[in-house]
Amino acid sequence: MDRIPLKAEERDLLGKKVKKLRRDGFIPGHVFGKALETEHVAVLVKDFIKTYDQAGETGLIDLKIGAEKIRPVMVKNVQYDAVKGQLLHVDFYQVNLAEKVTVPVPLVIIGEEAELVHLGEAVVLQPISEVQMEALPGDLIENIEVDITSLQAIDDAITVGDLKYDREKLTILAEPEEVVVKLAPAITEEMKKLMEEQAAEAAAAAEVAEGEEGATEEGAEGAEGEEAEGGEKGAEEGEETPVETEKKEEE
Repeated sequence: MDRIPLKAEERDLLGKKVKKLRRDGFIPGHVFGKALETEHVAVLVKDFIKTYDQAGETGLIDLKIGAEKIRPVMVKNVQYDAVKGQLLHVDFYQVNLAEKVTVPVPLVIIGEEAELVHLGEAVVLQPISEVQMEALPGDLIENIEVDITSLQAIDDAITVGDLKYDREKLTILAEPEEVVVKLAPAITEEMKKLMEEQAAEAAAAAEVAEGEEGATEEGAEGAEGEEAEGGEKGAEEGEETPVETEKKEEE
């Protein structure tokens, strides 16, 4: 990765006084390193954003402080205002180009998804999105591309050991068998079991409701039968029906 130039200025404003720097379009920062005294610097926000977009956390930056010689640095930490999203502070780590450093390197998914994914039968899972990489500062790379075209069947996976990078210059600090990306069922066994249990419960509830409804209808039919039977029996025994009683009263 090419080294990116960035200009900085020494700063005397510290503490709460850095608000003036921010108002003037600068971001306050520190430059530190192994066995080095920390320096206070200020960088134009617009210049830093442009540089950071290119370098990220793995790219080398040639930081020129005033008229001094250029310092090889990496962005170590960036602070933002949680509410406004404004840049508040940046830390630059000055590296020794002859000593290895360890940095997080992003994993970027590329390639065509399997037909199973398009059919909704599978999903692409990415358990890890970055790996810790050890290398000389000048050998670091921006990211590692992971081609998922080879993932065609459920449980197909790409591990750390499958990643493509220069193993002579770069070392990934992770187990080779650790899964980076895999093809998994759209519905897991746990989800399928839960759905089956819910369906069984719904069927059982419907069966109980149907039984209760049948018992209610049978009871109603029994009551109607008894009432009709009682009326017929009364007529047979010579009992007066309500109509006959009413007729007699009128007479």
